[in-house]
Amino acid sequence: MSSINYDELMQPVIAFLGCETPKEWLNEALNNLDILMQDHANCEKKAAGTAMNLMFRYSFFTDLQVKLAQLVREEMLHYEQVLEFMAKRGQMWQGLSAGRYAGGLRKEIRTYEPEALIDVLVIGAFVEARSCERFYALAPLVDEELGKYYRYLLKSESRHYEDYLALALDVAKTAKLKNPEEDIQGRIQHIREVEKNLILSPDDLFRFHSGVPVQAA
Repeated sequence: MSSINYDELMQPVIAFLGCETPKEWLNEALNNLDILMQDHANCEKKAAGTAMNLMFRYSFFTDLQVKLAQLVREEMLHYEQVLEFMAKRGQMWQGLSAGRYAGGLRKEIRTYEPEALIDVLVIGAFVEARSCERFYALAPLVDEELGKYYRYLLKSESRHYEDYLALALDVAKTAKLKNPEEDIQGRIQHIREVEKNLILSPDDLFRFHSGVPVQAA
């Protein structure tokens, strides 16, 4: 039996986010588990790809290389695990269009360095934190097997968001920004509001990170 206190583990994650997942989204998820699992797989693969791209683009940041290498391995493992879940449940792979969430966050990335990298890392922290929060919210609602898997993901997902934040601060300090802590906090506050709006506003396309289903808004 696991000795992890998931409620305690999730406290800083929920405090970091600007809101919790609306009940309307949870209800929609329970009615569309096939789409949820397919998009979850897509998200794991995209997360690994994003981290890998950062490793190539910013190869001169040693700490970034080490932390993101671990993240890539874990995200690809999760991708494989979700594919196994789908196969076990007789769910065929299908193409899904992307939702608005990631694109909505990427619009906030500044166009100059090192601020652009800092924004990418802060956004990465929010994506990981939101994923973690949704797994936590879904775990007691889905079937036992899937709920157990979602709880298993919480530890790594919560660490991923912390790693992204630590890297953002490290980049700000390495670049010798005048007030690195203030810059990071300012970006966190700004992106938190953007992310909150994406989660709480009506959304006509159900995905893992989508907003309130438009029919329920």
